[in-house]
Amino acid sequence: MITREVLSIPGPDGSVIDIPYFEIVGAKPGLHLTVIAGIHGAEYSSIAAAREFVAEINDEEVMGRITVMPIVNILAFWARVPFVIPVDNLNLNRSFPGNEHGSFTEIYAFHVFEKIIRGSDYLLDMHAGDIPEALEPFSIFEESDVEDKSLQMAKAYGIKHIVRQRAAGLVVAGSTSAAASVIGIPAIIAESGENGILDQAAVQLHLVGLRNLARTLGVLTGEPWSAREHISYDGWNWLRAERAGWWQPSHKPGAVVRAGELLGTMSDPWGERFAEIKAPQDGTVLFQTSSPAVSKDGILVGLALH
Repeated sequence: MITREVLSIPGPDGSVIDIPYFEIVGAKPGLHLTVIAGIHGAEYSSIAAAREFVAEINDEEVMGRITVMPIVNILAFWARVPFVIPVDNLNLNRSFPGNEHGSFTEIYAFHVFEKIIRGSDYLLDMHAGDIPEALEPFSIFEESDVEDKSLQMAKAYGIKHIVRQRAAGLVVAGSTSAAASVIGIPAIIAESGENGILDQAAVQLHLVGLRNLARTLGVLTGEPWSAREHISYDGWNWLRAERAGWWQPSHKPGAVVRAGELLGTMSDPWGERFAEIKAPQDGTVLFQTSSPAVSKDGILVGLALH
């Protein structure tokens, strides 16, 4: 049975925000897989994949339960705003598990976490490159007590690049997958698509990964595919701008670089170069800012470490 549900959470000024989602319950008992997308409201390829998964699924193929929330950050979606919730301009995926008495974004995260994520057996959070972000498809999981199961999820999703986020020196705090793993829920973040573009190839990469993951976990009938080739990375280095400027990257996402190799340059509005950004270690460029305009402390490159 597939039902349409709404998560209603308190909005600013006493309003109510309704976030639509689907509950898919199979005829036989089984595990509970939760699938979310649209944590960042302009990452359209991932949102489209979640919608298409529900549109195509036959509930008779389901064993257990699949919860699908295609557009978590509904406010940013309608406002076409990258990265943040356009009330307090905070990043929702740095705010989990949330705080019922915190900022608006923390309250938003709290309700999503408590009512959608908590109680799941597995969590998949689908993303894509936001409006100013180019990327090579990859998946992420956290160092945790359930990391072996999370790694198996990433392998089942089938994206070539898999990054293990170390607990020490964590570059991304407050994400859905990090908060889920703390309470014992295996979780991954999967990225496919870039620059806020609705790209069908990126949608399909998400779709086939989601279907295979569901089959591997046993919540969807059908044989999963054989293991696919993947590259594992033990951690990240996220390079940021020391001052605002014009960012000119030297490589495309997916490029393998060596320590000391030029990743890009920063220049002022007159065109005077003031910084050369070089790789601190060997790695692979998995994402980078594609917009020339970068503010102070803005992210330039996400370098997965070899």
